[in-house]
Amino acid sequence: MSKLTGFDFWSETLRSSRHVVAPMVDQSELPWRLLSRRHGAQLCYSPMFHASVFVRDVRYREEALQTCGEDHPLIIQFCANDPSTFVQAAKLAQHCCEAVDINLGCPQAIAKKGHYGAFLQDEWDVIGNIVSAASKELSVPITCKMRVFPQVEKTVRYAQMLEKAGAQLLTVHGRTREQRGPLTGVADWSQIKAVKQAVRIPVFANGNIQFADDVDRCMSETGVDGVMIAEGNLHNPALFEGGRLPVWQLAEEYLALVAVYPCAKSAVRAHLFKLCHHTLQLHKALQEKVAVAKDMQEFSVIVGEIKALCMEEEKRYNSDPTRMVSMVTEFNLPHWLCQPYVRPVPVDNLADDECMSERVEKPKRILEPVVVNGITLSRSQRRKWRRNPEIDFSGASRREFNICGKCVNPKGVRCEFGLCKICCRDWTFHETLDCIGHKFLMKSRASNAHEVIEGRFEDSEDYVLAEKSCSGERRLVAEKVCAPYVGIDAGGLTCISSAASCASYLSPETDVAATLTLMADSDGETVKQKSIGITLETNKNDGKQWESEHAVRTTSSNSSERQADAHGDDGDRNPLPNSNS
Repeated sequence: MSKLTGFDFWSETLRSSRHVVAPMVDQSELPWRLLSRRHGAQLCYSPMFHASVFVRDVRYREEALQTCGEDHPLIIQFCANDPSTFVQAAKLAQHCCEAVDINLGCPQAIAKKGHYGAFLQDEWDVIGNIVSAASKELSVPITCKMRVFPQVEKTVRYAQMLEKAGAQLLTVHGRTREQRGPLTGVADWSQIKAVKQAVRIPVFANGNIQFADDVDRCMSETGVDGVMIAEGNLHNPALFEGGRLPVWQLAEEYLALVAVYPCAKSAVRAHLFKLCHHTLQLHKALQEKVAVAKDMQEFSVIVGEIKALCMEEEKRYNSDPTRMVSMVTEFNLPHWLCQPYVRPVPVDNLADDECMSERVEKPKRILEPVVVNGITLSRSQRRKWRRNPEIDFSGASRREFNICGKCVNPKGVRCEFGLCKICCRDWTFHETLDCIGHKFLMKSRASNAHEVIEGRFEDSEDYVLAEKSCSGERRLVAEKVCAPYVGIDAGGLTCISSAASCASYLSPETDVAATLTLMADSDGETVKQKSIGITLETNKNDGKQWESEHAVRTTSSNSSERQADAHGDDGDRNPLPNSNS
């Protein structure tokens, strides 16, 4: 079955949704989406997810795809600047949603740094390739959320480019990339109207929606097919219903959903701050409690306190509204009812010199010093202290570490030699020792490898077990001896060499970890004494030149009586020549 497009997709798959909740980072999680749906929202977007992280991080992906049967229709949004990455992420999510959206409207600094969102809108070729690839390879439609340009004509061409690339629905935020934070200002509905008239796919409007009346007015003025709300939804999730419910009622309902569908505490805290904004502005003690709450139980207790306080003030307000002016907000509504927060309109500082001078001369807020046990706390220490009043800043409870015997790092708690991990590794390597605490078993492995090597060549007659080194690495190899003889090196060790070395007879899979040292007795007979070193890796033919350090001749039982002539040829009495092991 082919996927639906355009208005067929909107009417059938999205069920002609007109009331839409926007994608909001760490804010439009599952419990909040369900709360919004229960109060009038018909379509919800997921938070914005990073496509590259979504692809490589399984845990991030599992948390992002949290949904349920009640949470549909749903559109999942990604930010990306590479077609293959976006498509790969979308394929991993398309089974959980009705469509996938690409974020082309995020104006935040992190989007500028990551080169995505609204900071990608000048690279039309890249955007077109992303949308086109998604449209061809995904089993669900691709939609786009965009911002406008200062010029209406450019905005229209941009929207038409997205439509041509394969977008099946556009959400137009009527603000430019520069309109954010204190410069947010008012969205331009005329640009949204121009886009709606220029394309042949459904269009959602975004911006300036604070009250229920704004929804109908926006659709009437722009002719769009639906209205998306973001910040208005955070302050009043029942906005689409047209009602003004008490903040504590919606807070309790939200916490009940969180109990069923757990989410991050940071998201819960942020929602309570937004939902109860006006109440918390009047009651700073409650605001402080929300800021330091550690778990869901504490959040529930705080919401209960807000409920009790609001109900008490509501009784006083109903008895004499004229005397309770302090309880009324700028919208002429009591603070316990859900209502929007409107940012101040940005002022043109260049044109208003008086305002500029006031802003420059405004003194900085001076924080009163906080002293705990005779210690004046810094800003970061104050935050820690508010969360945990029992914390000790004196340093008395700080754990002290003993220093390594060879460097300034802390030594290992269980190290047998009183060394840090790095020094212990080097020490056990060079001295062929075992450290149980750090699990460096150099001596044990050398002994085990010695037994493996002897067992492999016990039926052989003339082989040389030689320790060779190259570029700081050491290995033990076995070579066929063509003309064996005995040579005594400067260290007094007996080494058996050959005039011509042959290929190693150890298999590539053998993990060798031993060096054999032999002493010569008075008769010149080679005697196996002990293992003193360690070799690394396996005996592979890697093309390196390996220099022999020590070697020993091994013989089978039927030739054990054979001895090398210690006083034979006076030729080269050096270890094995260089060879490719």
